[in-house]
Amino acid sequence: MLARAAESLFWLARYMERMDNLARLIEAAQSMAGVLSETEEWRSALTAAGVDQLYDQVHQAVTPENAARFLCTGASNPSAIISCLDMARLNARAMRGALTRDMWEAVNQGWLESRQLPENAFSAALLPDTLDWVRTISTRFSGAYETTMLRNENYWFTRLGTFLERADNTARILDVKYHLLLPQDSSGVGGMLDYYQWTSVLRAVSAVRAYQWVYREEVKPWNVAELLVLRPEMPRSLRACYDAITECLDELAASHGGRRGECHRIAGAIASQLRYGRIGDIFQSGLHEHLTQQIERAAELGDQIAAHYMR
Repeated sequence: MLARAAESLFWLARYMERMDNLARLIEAAQSMAGVLSETEEWRSALTAAGVDQLYDQVHQAVTPENAARFLCTGASNPSAIISCLDMARLNARAMRGALTRDMWEAVNQGWLESRQLPENAFSAALLPDTLDWVRTISTRFSGAYETTMLRNENYWFTRLGTFLERADNTARILDVKYHLLLPQDSSGVGGMLDYYQWTSVLRAVSAVRAYQWVYREEVKPWNVAELLVLRPEMPRSLRACYDAITECLDELAASHGGRRGECHRIAGAIASQLRYGRIGDIFQSGLHEHLTQQIERAAELGDQIAAHYMR
């Protein structure tokens, strides 16, 4: 398999997953803006998306309208939802012959629909419907490749991109939201916080029902952290993502004659840490520090995957 083909499939999946995560992040910001200050909540969304510094170069102050538009369609934001869809289609066109019909139609139809969005699609009144549309496109793509692709290199590179992006975004959302909600006068980590606030965090990753099934008690910060970091049953948890990432890399290694590289070592080390970790130990050493390390290691892993397979 050509390196550029692997790279196109990998980034196609990453961009489609990033769109979905941005939509979830914006929905959470809208929901929690009524509980916390709007400026503080939207600033947290920009920080979680990793575009707060870019935003400050364009806007003097954080407002809900400007922040939402910047995250959705900001011309100077390469990670905006519309920018991600444009890049996803570019990668899909480059690998048109490797995609199934359903995969191509999911991306291309979404892109065509984006050209017809009304001017006010990202206004406060229409934003919820627009975000539903974004999530539908992403879900359609994920369902298409999971149900129509042969389990060969094309599939494993696509799946690898999905779960690496998902792991990065889960860590970002939990880290930023946790510190936003932590009481300023608390000397320790994990005081009892408002149910609605933490439910909004769970809603950002579609985990409200999952939390109820696993814990069967009121929402508590340490349980939320455990669910999104260590629980393998939760499909957006770091544990579940890295289990999937190591599976993908194992399959790719097998298809390349068993050849392994630094990316396999890093992924295996992270997966083992999550598999045998305990939430009490993570809180004791610092949840923020743990999540920051996860974000940095996800970036390092992405670089090593590129160095091993895409150059």
